Amino acid sequence: MSDEARRTRYDIYADILEIISRRGTCSLTRVSYGANMPVDRAKRELTFLLQRGFVKEAVAGRIKQYSITRWGVGYLETYRQMRKYLAALEEK
Repeated sequence: MSDEARRTRYDIYADILEIISRRGTCSLTRVSYGANMPVDRAKRELTFLLQRGFVKEAVAGRIKQYSITRWGVGYLETYRQMRKYLAALEEK
């Protein structure tokens, strides 16, 4: 994979938040598949987002479900806006 095709951490965070946002709630496995990353890495990134208040965790029995918070929605909106600005700068 070339450097241009690599996702930044911010892209990965946005991918995870987008997946959770679209589905309402997601399990770790669903986030992993949706973000196209191994479960252990998805868990690490979800923990990071959880600690910073971008997602919240609900436990039903033994299953953990993740949902997006207002803070996470705000991040997604800002991320999308910045992508538009960056795309406009790159147009020729």
